[in-house]
Amino acid sequence: MSTSVRRHLTRSRAWIHRHPRIRAPYRVLVAVAGIVVIAVGLILVPLPGPGWLIVFIGVAGLGTEFPAAHRLTRVVRRQAHRVRVWWRARRDRSTARAGASTTA
Repeated sequence: MSTSVRRHLTRSRAWIHRHPRIRAPYRVLVAVAGIVVIAVGLILVPLPGPGWLIVFIGVAGLGTEFPAAHRLTRVVRRQAHRVRVWWRARRDRSTARAGASTTA
């Protein structure tokens, strides 16, 4: 995300939080949108495609306003990073083995 977009979103969120009459409906809107995205993702889980990714995007959306969802997003991101590191190491090992067997 570009710096100018992030700066604009930060200013917008600060403005919303300074106005209590807008803050409550905004939080309700974020909650409804996040739950809808999660529900769509859960419906798509058994089908081929990015079902779990959509679920995690919904939780990340909820995490913008709700601390528990933000904590869950951090845990999922940490686990995804560990899996990505493991997968790359596994791929590199198999590539090295394949390269060694073709030269021998």
